[in-house]
Amino acid sequence: MAGYLFVPAERVPEEFNGGFSLYAAAWPLVAIYPGHRFQTGLCGTWMHPQWEPDKKPAEKCYTDIEGGLGWWRDTHFPTITPKFIMGGVAPNFRWIANGPGYGAGSWEKPRGQYGVAQLSPWLLFPLDGLNLKQGTCGELFGYGYLPLPLTNPKTTTAGKNVPTGNHCWTLFLNTANFKGPVAFFTPFFWSQATIENPEWAGLMLDSRPAGPNKAIQMETQHIPAIICTSATGQVYARLSPTSFPVGPDGYSVLIHRLTAYKKAALWDDVKRWFDGGAPATGQIKADASVVHTFRQGGGSNWSIYPPRTPREEKAPLAWKSFATSFTPNPVTFGYRWNEQLTRKSGSLVTLPEYYRLDTTGKKPQWTVVSPKDVPPELGLTQYRFETPKEKPQEPRTTPDDPTSCWKKPGPVAGPFRARLGDGSVVTYYWYRFADQPAMLNADLTPEEREVVQKRVELLHRAWTKDRNYLPPPDVGTLAHLDPALIVTPPPGLEVGYVPIATRQELDVSR
Repeated sequence: MAGYLFVPAERVPEEFNGGFSLYAAAWPLVAIYPGHRFQTGLCGTWMHPQWEPDKKPAEKCYTDIEGGLGWWRDTHFPTITPKFIMGGVAPNFRWIANGPGYGAGSWEKPRGQYGVAQLSPWLLFPLDGLNLKQGTCGELFGYGYLPLPLTNPKTTTAGKNVPTGNHCWTLFLNTANFKGPVAFFTPFFWSQATIENPEWAGLMLDSRPAGPNKAIQMETQHIPAIICTSATGQVYARLSPTSFPVGPDGYSVLIHRLTAYKKAALWDDVKRWFDGGAPATGQIKADASVVHTFRQGGGSNWSIYPPRTPREEKAPLAWKSFATSFTPNPVTFGYRWNEQLTRKSGSLVTLPEYYRLDTTGKKPQWTVVSPKDVPPELGLTQYRFETPKEKPQEPRTTPDDPTSCWKKPGPVAGPFRARLGDGSVVTYYWYRFADQPAMLNADLTPEEREVVQKRVELLHRAWTKDRNYLPPPDVGTLAHLDPALIVTPPPGLEVGYVPIATRQELDVSR
């Protein structure tokens, strides 16, 4: 099964183009991990550059920040609890950056591994994505991106006569055990595309604001299902147990408080601070933000189909027969469920598992049926969805060449190890901020990196991890990150140093 769930959000004025934040529910979508073909996101969005109508790229130029909560085929250490990745996409997927040291390509030919710089001294970002606490089920994960002026604009890019802007799009989190800025996309991650395509100069996210009216969807690429045909030619299907979180009132909250910001929400105060003015508190200005409202509707095109089925032949589920969109308040979107067709257990509601392909209408669709209405000779009710036997995942590693940017100038403390709830162990070191590998690959001179170092030291002294930056939620409870990711800098390294993961592997000691 694959497709999208659509969340209908009202539009806001285009002047709110300085980033966004949202609260997305985090939960185990499937009861049994289906193996590495499984790929799906939970509710999230796509933040594209805002282009003026007469200054758009003439050729195809898909670029954005997407990522969010979910499961991916390249996840090495998955569980049924989702992880978070940053999901920066440089033009047409040539470069992809998911976190510090985590991206597309290989270390011989990196295509994004150096695109994200670690900013927080209190949060370790694993090479396999950011872990939530195991057992998370319906709590809200708050995140967003706002630009910070950590770097200065440049008139050249990698020696070429094309500029690089200074929008350092920074990931902010609001969780139960960590709040504040985590990491940022280096401006060079976006502008490097202009070296070969100078006509795109000034049009990437290093320079452009962000469009505020984004698609809000849940993208599902693979949930297992089995399809059988009876002796009479009737087609039936069974879906692997798939669930949504449900609260005590019987409905599911999927997304809450989608907020768009003006650039002045944070940038102006921070810029004055970096220029010698009063310290910026990090408090995002409420009068420079607007909260989208949701309306009922949206729906789903989730479809069950065999591999290689043409798009026009994919039959959708009769989604509205068991799910009704619901807005308990104007800034919260979720679903109510048909109690006769779904099954509630604890804090989860499981969707119908059995379907019959109905071809009597204008377009075929999968309608819900009871297990007793499925011909027993098909064996659907006896089928067991199981995690396939797969080879143990290889460790995620980083270069160990003594001349590489990982070793020269290299870390100042370590190694340290963090044992995570996903069964992996992360080896990490402490680097001086300006000497971390991403900064050494950000097209910055030593002098330019030192400017950023001084600015980051200001942040480390003033912006702590235990107070609100993003506006807090009005409903629900906040999700926890894996507690092992919350770290304390070694003595003497509290300011100006950051933890960098260098290896992640299965923890054989357990």
